[in-house]
Amino acid sequence: MKVLVFGKTGQVARALIAVGSAQGVQVIALGRDDADLSDSKACAAAIAACDADAVINAAAWTAVDAAESQEDAAYVVNAAAPAAMAEACAAKGLPFVHLSTDYVFDGSEGEAWLPDAPTQPLSAYGRTKRAGEQLISEVGGAVVILRTAWVFDDTGQNFVTTMLRLSETRDTLSVVADQTGGPTPATAIAQACFTVIRAMVTGRDVSGIYHLSGAPDVTWADFARAIFAAAGREVTVADIATADYPTAARRPANSRLDCTSLSDTFGITRPDWRAYLTQMLRQI
Repeated sequence: MKVLVFGKTGQVARALIAVGSAQGVQVIALGRDDADLSDSKACAAAIAACDADAVINAAAWTAVDAAESQEDAAYVVNAAAPAAMAEACAAKGLPFVHLSTDYVFDGSEGEAWLPDAPTQPLSAYGRTKRAGEQLISEVGGAVVILRTAWVFDDTGQNFVTTMLRLSETRDTLSVVADQTGGPTPATAIAQACFTVIRAMVTGRDVSGIYHLSGAPDVTWADFARAIFAAAGREVTVADIATADYPTAARRPANSRLDCTSLSDTFGITRPDWRAYLTQMLRQI
């Protein structure tokens, strides 16, 4: 199987390349030089010119705070370009998997978010990602939108690597304790993407929106404690409120995702992020 991947250096894109290689999948990863997401026509042309069996969009504008002042640019990358990809895939009859985010929700509810729950993004990033979901869904064709949250790996700029870096020079860190979600290993997302793609390639009608996040759900502060414990670093974590750590973009307080439909449809269960974290720290 040959899969065209938009993205090359991001966390999930790197995981797709590694997991694809291990599973015997030929991954053609496109970086910015190959297909700039600020040029929707170039993205569509890349699909039209490729003989892939399926397409995964693992690229996005992920600078959440910067999007507040550059929403138009973020919209092109997160909405217009994915819509053009979906149209190109539909024209060729190719399955298309698009990665989205918990930021499409406002985080106001206490329960885990179902895929069909009402969306009300708090930020420009969330609005542009939700717009992408809507435009893709309107195109039709074989499309799966996979929302995920709190992604981490061993080399990217993420919460785990940030905590480890800060712990090298500090013995006390203040971390937000009133936001809750499921940390999600990039490798688990990549594995899920290929499972979904295989089902789609066989002709199963599985189009729709699904959720994938790691388990168990934790606060950022408790996630930090788990990181330091696994890494054997003596760092005290002080709980603070979101209001004590102001950012340009508002974050959802509740990023918990209900992943039941993903399990029921594809047999994909929520990955235990603690096991992935332990394995990752052993490697680094």
